[in-house]
Amino acid sequence: MEKNTQKPNTVEEKTGFVLEKKNYILIGVGFLLLIIGFILLSGGKAEDPSIFNPEIFNFRRITLAPIIILLGFITEIVAIVWKPKK
Repeated sequence: MEKNTQKPNTVEEKTGFVLEKKNYILIGVGFLLLIIGFILLSGGKAEDPSIFNPEIFNFRRITLAPIIILLGFITEIVAIVWKPKK
């Protein structure tokens, strides 16, 4: 009588990257959104430090840049958590 030495429930080990190609693309898009948001957030420096420059409170720095930065962080979270269908 021979014993069966193979395990019936063997798990195949995957080698390679942890995430798939689509995840890495989404990570790149999120990183690009973060860079664009921080670039939009910069600027507004006054020529003379004793004079107030209202340029720092414009729509681009107060509303648009934080929204784009938030979208970048959300994209990064989705890119890490999302598992593409096979």
